[in-house]
Parts: sequence; structure tokens; C-alpha cells
Amino acid sequence: MNKWIMKLRYLNSLQFQKSLLQPPYPVFKSFIFSAQHFQTSAKCTHDSKSHPFLSLTQEPNLTPISVPYYTKLLSKCNATKTPSPGKQIHSHLIKFGATKDPKSRNLLINLYAKCKLFGYARKLVDESPEPDLVSWSALISGYAQNGFGKEAILAFHEMHLLGVKCNEFTFPSVLKACTSTKDLELGRQVHGVAVVTGFESDEFVANSLVVMYAKCGEFGDSRRLFEDIPERSVVSWNALFSCYVQSDYCGEAVELFHEMISSGIRPNEFSLSSMINACTGLEDSGQGRKSHGFLIKVGYDSDPFSKNALVDMYAKVGNLEDAIVVFEEIAKPDIVSWNAVIAGCILHENHYWALELFRQMRRSGTHPNMFTLSSALKACSLSGLKELGRQLHCNLIKLNEGSDPFVDVGLIDMYAKNDLINDARMVFNLMPDKDLIAWNAVISGHSQNGEDMEALLLFPLIYKEGVGFNQTTLSTVLKSIASLQANNVCKQVHTLSMKSGFESDNYVVNSLIDAYGKCGLLEDATRIFREYLSVDLVAFTSLITAYAQSGQGEEALKLYLEMLDRGIEPDPYVCSSLLNACASLSAYEQGKQVHVHILKFGFMSDIFAGNSLVNMYAKCGSIDDADRVFSKIPERGIVSWSAMIGGLAQHGHGKEALQVFDQMLKYGVPPNQITLVSVLCACNHAGLVTEAKRYFGSMRKLFGFEPTQEHYACMIDLLGRAGRLDEAMELVSTMPFQADASVWGALLGAARTHKNVELGERAAEKLFTLEPEKSGTHILLANIYASVGMWDNVAKVRRLMKDCNVKKEPGVSWIEVKDKIYTFIVGDRSHARSEEIYAKLDELSDRLKKAGYVPMVEVDLHDVERSEKEKLLYHHSEKLAVAFGLIATPPGAPIRVKKNLRVCVDCHTAFKFICKIVSREIIVRDINRYHHFKDGSCSCGDYW
Repeated sequence: MNKWIMKLRYLNSLQFQKSLLQPPYPVFKSFIFSAQHFQTSAKCTHDSKSHPFLSLTQEPNLTPISVPYYTKLLSKCNATKTPSPGKQIHSHLIKFGATKDPKSRNLLINLYAKCKLFGYARKLVDESPEPDLVSWSALISGYAQNGFGKEAILAFHEMHLLGVKCNEFTFPSVLKACTSTKDLELGRQVHGVAVVTGFESDEFVANSLVVMYAKCGEFGDSRRLFEDIPERSVVSWNALFSCYVQSDYCGEAVELFHEMISSGIRPNEFSLSSMINACTGLEDSGQGRKSHGFLIKVGYDSDPFSKNALVDMYAKVGNLEDAIVVFEEIAKPDIVSWNAVIAGCILHENHYWALELFRQMRRSGTHPNMFTLSSALKACSLSGLKELGRQLHCNLIKLNEGSDPFVDVGLIDMYAKNDLINDARMVFNLMPDKDLIAWNAVISGHSQNGEDMEALLLFPLIYKEGVGFNQTTLSTVLKSIASLQANNVCKQVHTLSMKSGFESDNYVVNSLIDAYGKCGLLEDATRIFREYLSVDLVAFTSLITAYAQSGQGEEALKLYLEMLDRGIEPDPYVCSSLLNACASLSAYEQGKQVHVHILKFGFMSDIFAGNSLVNMYAKCGSIDDADRVFSKIPERGIVSWSAMIGGLAQHGHGKEALQVFDQMLKYGVPPNQITLVSVLCACNHAGLVTEAKRYFGSMRKLFGFEPTQEHYACMIDLLGRAGRLDEAMELVSTMPFQADASVWGALLGAARTHKNVELGERAAEKLFTLEPEKSGTHILLANIYASVGMWDNVAKVRRLMKDCNVKKEPGVSWIEVKDKIYTFIVGDRSHARSEEIYAKLDELSDRLKKAGYVPMVEVDLHDVERSEKEKLLYHHSEKLAVAFGLIATPPGAPIRVKKNLRVCVDCHTAFKFICKIVSREIIVRDINRYHHFKDGSCSCGDYW
């Protein structure tokens, strides 16, 4: 050991010699020490109480060169952590050659270490011929208390090599350093030394060991050591208690608190503030209130730590009003108090009150810290106060305190959520050190602002910069992929998530299901769903939505039933998706059952569920039910109004739709482009040409946006249906963009309605180029030729279809009976009750002929005899569905049928007769609109 001591001293001497050439520590300047100088210094502080030790200069028994005099002064400096007078005393000791006094030297080391002046402290230790335990303990304690754990451990190693042994004061500091650096191995070694030297039973050492093991994650060892403490004081209980809370073992913390009370230990203010924090972590406001009551009972209700904990607890898991009441009881709120109540306001979405409190805090003289500014920026972000957010940003720049990552991320978020993505990007680009949170914020900002391609382009840069990514990054990127429907990129990100170990992360799995679903890759979405063992409500919602959007409503309904079987309760979003599935299938009965679930779970006040109900009932043919639901929506937004207007339009109630639109404007709800599409469709289905032209012409002036291609297509379709073909063509030639398939499709339909061969050929020629794979163009053109007797041309169109390998889209009709969807195609005999269905059709055929119905064989393009054409017309899919409805539903019940194509003219005529013959309402939803057949007429007035 002596060899090591000599070697260490030799190295220290070499280091000291080098320091003479290049001193690593600040050089002390000698000056005249006098009472007058101290008095001047005290005045400069504007607080005579800040240096109470200065009164010692007036004591008559002390002389300026007596060591006890300086020792007393240094003790006062240590007590008040005032380094400047300490430096002056140190300088005076050097001048009079009194630096060798060990007590003064140790007091100086302790003072410098406490005040983070480690250069001075270390120099004094190195200059000491034989630094004692007090010197080393002071240095190690200073390092540990100020968060310099590694430096504390190095000093401990050095002390140990010199043979200086620890005492009950050194061990806690060393163990604190092990805790801050998470050096469990060294902590165990120090524990061994404590056992050997007999200090393990000391309360301070034992408490430090309990904390070290707990904060290093070894709660089993920590609890065993705690149990071995012979006489546990409230400090011991608090040590383990706070570790449980800080590690989110809040349930264990509450149990320990009750155990402490049962053992007869009276809690202090620190116990109770930790208990309140545990209640916050458990989100247990009831237990929190009990703790508040206990706090008042034992007389600690004025303790600032406990008050701040109460404000935080009530703000996060209780009632904001209670948090504010407790906050107002604090005589002098500190920054923690203000931060807790402001954050609570934001959590409860009281953003304006949060900003008002922020203003009050500034007026009170409390300076905000970075957490406060982040909260204020979040309030600006969520309340849309972008100008106030800019002002906060300007104040930050004026403060010139440099870049703070939390505040910078708050700025990025604030700008992005206020549609100022360029400003958000500027903040991001100016950040000196961009961490993953900042990257996620800017990627999310681009995604939220519809700049999905930009979000995707940023993703590889994270990888290139070496920042990495997490589940938040992947989820955000997958959201942009879903919006762009970038199938290949989706698969690449899926592969990357598997390689990086995120394939089992709940957020990533749900995002993958959603992205694959929206990209139309339903097999991949379903496979991920089935492979993931713990699918939750979000996963079910994503896949149900994917099925609904892809037209697979039956699969969506099956999946919903599976979800209920697993005991997962729905939320408004999954109900909304399910209603969309019912709407796509015209599954009225199943939609009503979902409505029952919405009532059962209390979702009627939810805007999404309400809007989806309006849409579902409208698309299932029950506009009356849609209107009843619409009238009960508490806060009708633009989506609610647009859904109702669109529903009325599709059902041919054009005038009623315009009345609802006028009502919406009176309520002060501004329309969007989708609303105006519905308004023009309402005019179209009702033949309201004058009204449509008025709305279309004043769109820019009244509502502030230019007509889109969809608005032009609606107007062209309306003019075409009304026989104003020249006006329709003039609008095509004057609109500000090139006509797309919807425009030419509208013109082709008008040409068929009005038997205009020239226009039909021109429109069809355009559509052959734009949509060569669509069979509808060929069929409509053939119908135009057939309507004017040009059968050779009909044959040419049929040959063209064959040569181009264009398959005619088969007509398919659906009907819902007893919660089950039945599908029919022309001439279908696959149904279990086919014989009854065709028998019913034969029965109807006889009754129709007696009623005066004549089959419209001219609409059938097959080159067969008239009798065969009549037979084919009778076996159309919609007639089969209606016949099945007549035999499978109760007498008098409405029959609801959906068809994927436009209902044929013959079926439309036949249904007018059938509804009167059987005294039933028949509701048919085709690709364009609804037809309500009742009492021998149709709601469309044959204008379709």
C-alpha cells in the first residue's frame, strides 16, 4: 500500500509541477482584507441578511489574522453557499500563510464543492500533503450533490488507492454517485465495503443503499435491505416510498404508505407529497382526496411541496376547479406551482385560461422556464392563436437564452398545427442539435398539413443522420403512406419495422393495418391482424374501416361481431366505420342494430357517430330516419349539414335539400366544396336548372371558392338531363381545365337520354381514351344506337368489346333479410329458395300483364326473339331481389334493394306496377340515386 501511496503522490507532484507552467485552475489575486470591504460587498447585495457572518468582523476578541476567526467566517459561507466572500477569505489566508490549517482548508474544499467550483476544490485537495477523509468526503459530496456522478466515483477510487477509509458520511455520497450513473456493479462493491467496515447498519448508509438498489431497478434487494433496518425512521420509509413513485410503482407506494401508518410512524410533508404523486400516477382521485384530508389533519397543508403535488394531482386526475382552489391557497406560488396549474388547464382543454394564468405569472414577477414556455406554446397551438405564438417566439429570441429542444419542439408543433409549416420547418432547420423528438414533430407537421410526400422524404434523412427512429416515427410515416396509397413504400416500411424489432409494437401494428387497408392491400392488412396476438379496439377499427371503404361491408360486419365476442366494447369511431359499411351495403336492419349499440354505449352525442347515422339511414333508403337523427345532433357542423343535404338530394327531394341548405346558412355554418356538390346534385335530381345556375354562378362571390371539376361535372350533367345539350357543351369548352371522365360520362348519359347519336359518339370516343377498361361506355353507346334502330352499329360496338377484351360489368343486386345480405345476378339460380323466387316472378308476370305492363324489349341488346328478350328482362337481378323480398319479408314491409349499376328502364317501369299490385313500397338504390316506388309511381318523377 505504501508503494501505491508514494506513486500516487509522485504523479500528483508531476501534475503540480506542470500546473506551475500552465495553471489549470484560476489564480487567486491578493488584496487588502478589511471590514470596510465586507460592508461594501454587503451593500451591493441590497440585502443585509444575505451575509450574516459579516457581523463577526465587529467582534472585539478576534483579530484579522486569527485562524478561528477565518474558520467561523468560512462556516458561515458554507451555511449560506456564498462563494465570493469565501474566495476573499481564501486569499487572505494565502497572504498570511495560514493555508496549512486543515480545518480551514476542509471548509474551503466543502464550500467550493458545494458551489460547483470544482477547480478550486480539487486544487486544494491536490496541494494538501495528506488529504484526510474530511477533504475527500467534501469533494465527493460536492460532485455527487451537483450531479457529477462520474467525477465523484473517480475521486472515490483515488481516495481508496491512498488508503483513506470511508465513514458514515462518505458512503452516502459515493452511493448517490453510483445511483446517478446507474453503476450497480460499483454500488455492490461499495455495499461490500460498508458491510466489512460495519457501516451497513448506519441509518444514513442503509437508506442510501435502499435508494441505490431501487433506482438501479433492483427493488427486491432494496426491499430486503429496507426490512433489515432495525429502527426505520420516517426518512427510511420516505427513501423507498419515493423510489417506488419515481419508478411508476405507484400501487406498491400506496401499500407501503399504509404499512408505514400501521407501524406507528407519523408521515411528514415529504411522505404525503410523495403519496399524492402516487395517487396521480394511479389516476386515483379518491385516494388523492383522502391524502389531502390527511395532509390537513396532520397540519402540513401549508407545505409548498405538498401544495404543488396537490395542484398537479387535481389537475391531472381530478377536477380542474379543485386544482385552481388549491393553487389560490398558495401564498407565494413558485414556478412549479404555476407550471402545474397551467399544464392542468391545457390537459382539460382550457387553453385560454392557461394563457391567462401565464400572463398572471409574468405579472407576478415569476420568470417562466422552458417547461412553462412549452405549455404556453401548446396552448397557442391547440387554440389556434398563431399570432400569440409568434409573440412568444419573438420574446424567446429577445431573451437570447439559446436553443432549448423542448421549446423548439413546441414551436414546431405550434406552427404546424396553425398551418404555418414553412415556419415550423425554419425552426427545425435552425436547431443546432436535432433529436428524434424534433424529427418526429416536423414529420408529423408535414403529415398534418397534407404534405405527405415531404413527410416521406424526411424519413430517410433520419436514418442518414444517425438519429434512428421509434414507433412514433413509423406510425406517422405510415399515416402519410396511407394518404398517398404508396403500396411499395408501405411494404418497405413494414420490412424495416420487422428488422428493427417494432413489428410487435401496438402502435406500429395498428398503423400497418390502417396503411395496408387504405392502400387496398386487404390481404396484407388481414394477415397482420390475424398474426398479432393482442389486437385491440384500434386494430379492429382500422380493419373494419378498410373493409367498409373497399366495399366489403359483409366482412366488416363479421369482424364487428368477432370484436364483440372477444369482449371488446366499441367506441364512436368503430361504430362510425361500421355504419359506413352498412351504408355501402344498404344494410338497413343491421344499421339499426348498430344504432341501438350507439344508444346503449352513450355515443349519440358524438358528432362522428351522429353524422354516420344520418349518412347510413340516407343510403339505406330511409330519409325519414336520417332526418330524425339529424334533428337530435347537438352541435351540427358542416359534415352533419352536408350529409343531410346529400341524402335528400339522392332521394330526389331537391327542394327540401335547398331548404336545409338555406337553414344551414341562417345558422351561420359556412358551406364547403362538398356541400355545394350536394346542392348541385339536389338541383340535378329535381331538374331545378335555374336554381343550380344561380348557386354555380355565385359560388365565388358568396362562398369564396372557385368551382372544381366536380362542380362543373354536376352542372354539365344537369344541363344534359334537361335537354340543354348546347349549353352543356359550351360549359365544357369554357371551363378552366380539361374535361375528365366524369364530364364526358355525364354527356354520354345525356346523349342516351335524348337519343343524340353525334354527341354520344363524341363522348364515347373521349371515354375510350380516358377509361378504356370501362364497359359502361360501350353499353351506353350501344343503347344509343339501339334507341334509333342502328343495329349494325350495335353489333360493331359488341365486336369492339370482344376485340378489346372488355368485359361487361355484371349487374348485381343486394337485399337484406333478417340481418343477412343476399346477392343476385341476372338469371341467378344459386339461391336456396330459387324455385319460390321464379314462381313468384311467374305469378307477377301474369298480374303485370293484366295491369297493362308491356316489357320494353328494345332495351335488351341480345340478338334473340322477342319472347326470349322478355324472359331475360324478367330475370334481371333487381327483379329477382324484389321477388325474394316479397316471399321472405312480412306483408306490408318495405322492400329495400341496392344495385351496382343504373336501374334499367324496364325494371323501373315494372316496379311502378308491382308496388301497386302488392301494396308494398319498393326502395331501389342504384349507382346514381334512390327510387321510392309507391302507389304506382316513383319519387324520381321519371326524371332520371
